[in-house]
Amino acid sequence: MADAPEPKIVLVTGSTSGIGLAIARRYAQAGHVVAVNGIETPDGAGAALAEIGAGAQYAPAYFPADLADGDQSAALARSVIQRFGRIDVLVNNAGIQKVAAIEDIAPADFARIVSVSLDSAYHTIRLALPGMKARGWGRIVNVASAHGLRASPFKAAYVATKHAVVGLTKSVALEVAEHGITCNAICPGYVWTPLVAAQVADQARVHGMSEDEVIRTVMLAPQPTRRFVQTEEIAEMAFYLAGDPARSITGTTISIDGGWTAK
Repeated sequence: MADAPEPKIVLVTGSTSGIGLAIARRYAQAGHVVAVNGIETPDGAGAALAEIGAGAQYAPAYFPADLADGDQSAALARSVIQRFGRIDVLVNNAGIQKVAAIEDIAPADFARIVSVSLDSAYHTIRLALPGMKARGWGRIVNVASAHGLRASPFKAAYVATKHAVVGLTKSVALEVAEHGITCNAICPGYVWTPLVAAQVADQARVHGMSEDEVIRTVMLAPQPTRRFVQTEEIAEMAFYLAGDPARSITGTTISIDGGWTAK
């Protein structure tokens, strides 16, 4: 009988809820070793870790870090490499949002959005790449957004940051194309997650609408399907991009947005 393939070491940032949780669960259920990241204490992340590890061959490992801090972002990647020897698959998913007019966004809020979504990806990529190059194999998946391809009002920091994540993805892909490494960005539309749920009240305030009106006429209006994308749909694509059939997919953005960017 042939030996089972060696599990990959997978780091998923921001993986205690929402899209990141679904991605971590998908990799764990497929028999890989998953490094889970969040800002919660280990006890606070217990429910997420239990969900990810339910029925999995390998228990997930938890690495708390506040990715708004560049030193902690770098320490996260170093800690995973120190514990497991490598990072085979890196999924940069962590992100935060602020809905406000540009003149009302505090500099600290703008900087935190950039740090969590963009700077943390820079730190994890730069630290994971040397090992990937040495082994001649690696996969990097950056969870960007439809807002990395299109703009919306009242989201200047988020839109700017996600555009930058798309640019980072393309540049990295070109640099590592001959090393057996791919780098791609997934651009979801509105996915029903705690991050999006938290936006509803903010959107209602800035638009002067009820929360139901916000969901119907603001959030789902750009998506021709008129439904929220499900986290499992994003997870399946993030998993596919790490497989051998996707080895020629690199430097691209993959929209999962109910048709938003087709318009």
